[in-house]
Amino acid sequence: MAVGIDLYWLPLGAGGNFVRTNGRIYEALAARLQRRPACDLYHSGLEIRMPEDRYVVEQTPASDHPDGRGVVGIGPIGARWMGRIPMFRYELRRWRGGEIPDVNEAVESPRRLSDDLADVQRLFDLVPQVPFLVWGRDELGAGDMWNSNSQIAWLLARAGLNVDAISPPAGGRAPGWHAGLVAASRTFGQGLTGVRADLREAKAATAPAIRSTPDVR
Repeated sequence: MAVGIDLYWLPLGAGGNFVRTNGRIYEALAARLQRRPACDLYHSGLEIRMPEDRYVVEQTPASDHPDGRGVVGIGPIGARWMGRIPMFRYELRRWRGGEIPDVNEAVESPRRLSDDLADVQRLFDLVPQVPFLVWGRDELGAGDMWNSNSQIAWLLARAGLNVDAISPPAGGRAPGWHAGLVAASRTFGQGLTGVRADLREAKAATAPAIRSTPDVR
């Protein structure tokens, strides 16, 4: 099997009208506040092709049955205390032989980011180290909320890939991407310095399944 890293851009809410409609409302309001044209919103996912197999890396709502899907961690949605409630949790998968739902709706995809085995292995090894900040919040003060794009951007930056050359499809926007780059740059500068007291408290408050996050602030 040829090795490589492929990036997929999926329209927000692909396969479902509820998320897509809410996304359009959010973007319309954001565009009005920022005095710019509204853009199409995109969610990103990765496919890692190793010599022996293929893996899908994607953030999704937390599943009741994570076994077999390569879940590496679970984080809270909205607020840390809300992570006590299963429906307010998200998960990141490194799913062997997995599939990206609605991949047929992906735009200008796949984008091959690297064919180098060292890049592929480095990215693969980094997946369990991804921060799990509160989805939808700007805990880093980055001016951007944390979401699925944040984790993908963090991975690509930490793997040493040229993130400056990566952008969503023409006329589109990827909320959360900048937050991931900010987190990656701060991790580079400070190292994985352990868990702050507030994150220790969050772990106790949100349930054992929710993984603590390295300090990236």
